[in-house]
Amino acid sequence: MDERRLKQQLTFLTEADKMKTVLRRTLLADGSRPENDAEHSWHFALMAMVLYEYAYSPEVDLFRVLKMALLHDMVEIYAGDTFAYDEAANEDKEARERAAADRLFSLLPADQGGEYRALWEEFDAMQTPDSIYAAAIDRFQPLINNYLTRGHTWKLGDVKKSKVYKRMAMVKEGMPELWAVVEYMINNAIEQGFLKE
Repeated sequence: MDERRLKQQLTFLTEADKMKTVLRRTLLADGSRPENDAEHSWHFALMAMVLYEYAYSPEVDLFRVLKMALLHDMVEIYAGDTFAYDEAANEDKEARERAAADRLFSLLPADQGGEYRALWEEFDAMQTPDSIYAAAIDRFQPLINNYLTRGHTWKLGDVKKSKVYKRMAMVKEGMPELWAVVEYMINNAIEQGFLKE
C-alpha cells in the first residue's frame, strides 16, 4: 500500500464531508428545511439512475454521470452555493469555482485529481452527451422541490417564469420526453400563484 496516496485520499474524503454543511436555497420536498449540497448530490445521482431511460442519447454513460453527480458541487465547499437566479452572485461564480477546484482536486493523488477535475469541467461545460444528461437532471431536481414547496426559492429570488424556462432549457435537451412535465409544473405554479408570470 502507498501510504502517501491513501493519506491524500483520506484527506480529500474528510474535506468532502464539508458538503454536508453547504446549505442551498432549495428546501427538502417536505419543506422542513434547506437541503445541503451532499443531499442534493445524492438525489441527483439517484434521479440520474432512475430516470436514465429518458436520457436523450444512447451514448450517455450512466457511470460517468453518477461520478459527475457526486463531484459537480464539491467546489462549493470553498466557493459557496450560488443561487441560480442571482445574477450579481453569478458574475464571479466561474472564477470562485475554478479557484476552489484548484484547491480541492489538488488534495488527491494526481491521477485521481486530474480525472475528477476533468469530469467537473466536462459537467460545467455541458457539451458532451454525459454532461448534457447530467445537467438536465441537476436542473430537474430543484424544479421538483420548488414545485412541491410552493415555489419557496422562486419567491425568495422574485423569480419569473422566463428565468425558470431559461434554466430548464437543459431538461428539454437532455430529457426531451420529460419536457411536458416541466411545462406542467411551471404553468401550474403560475396558476396557483407561486411563480410570477
